[in-house]
Parts: sequence; structure tokens; C-alpha cells
Amino acid sequence: MERVVLVDGADRPLGVGDKLDVHRTGTLHRAFSILIFNADGELLLQRRAEGKYHFAGRWSNSCCGHPRPGEPTARAAQRRLGEELGFQAPLVEEMRLIYRATDPISGLTEHEYLHVYRGQALIDPRPHPDEVGAWRWMSAATVRRSLARRPGLFTPWFALLAERMLGA
Repeated sequence: MERVVLVDGADRPLGVGDKLDVHRTGTLHRAFSILIFNADGELLLQRRAEGKYHFAGRWSNSCCGHPRPGEPTARAAQRRLGEELGFQAPLVEEMRLIYRATDPISGLTEHEYLHVYRGQALIDPRPHPDEVGAWRWMSAATVRRSLARRPGLFTPWFALLAERMLGA
């Protein structure tokens, strides 16, 4: 069972929980999201694989995940970038936020204290097929237009990140 770190509203650890149970109950836990840009300033978006346990098949930010108990969040973000997208890149933490979103299909709830990282890649990803169904580079303007026209194609947390980091 994968375990996640339960936190309070100030990101202080309260314990650990089973990842799936935490998403069933909507308990606040630590997570991270990564936005990777290329040399042209385009954002790497991924479509979550159809086998994902929640928000499957939706377009989202470049990479996201949860630190393991005892694992520093920045190190977890680097680990997950390699596991999910097959490359490494320097990352800088840009902001933190708390959000809550329930997937209408699975009924699972993300309630995360989210650390948001930004990085740049000089190569295309080599994504793991169990994690990523598709990927593409998109300009900020195209992301904004796509979110406005078809918001249901995207994860709720990506819409928040795009609003705050891309002016969407």
C-alpha cells in the first residue's frame, strides 16, 4: 500500500494514511505538482492514463504526486518526474496552496496541501504508459483558450494552477 503524509493547514505532519483511503475520505495530505516548460516557453501537459484511480483521461500539469513518509517534498518531486516522464530537470518551488476536488466518476476526493514546482526541460518526455496517456507542449495562450472552452477536459487542480501561474 502506498502511504501519504497527512497534514494540517500549515503543512505540519499529523501522521500517515493509505493513499486510497485518504482519497476516499478527502483527508488533507501533502502533495506536489510540477509545471515543466520548454525553451520556447510552452508548458508540458499530460493526459492522465485511463487506468488512473481518479480523474482518469483528463489533461493536467506536467507531473504530480505525493511524497512518501519521511521523504522531502522536493526530492519526491524529482523522483516522480523521472518515474512519470522519464527525465530530470532542476525544479524551483513557486507557491503553495490548498484545494479540494471530488472526481464525479470515481467519487474520490483530492484534498491537498500542494507544493507547486516549476522547471525547464530541453528534451521531450519519455512517459510511463501506466501514468501518462498522451502529452503535448502548449503555449500559455492555448492553455487559457482550451480551459475556457472545455474545462471538463482538465483536472480541477490544473485549472487552479493555470489561473495562478499562466493567468488563465
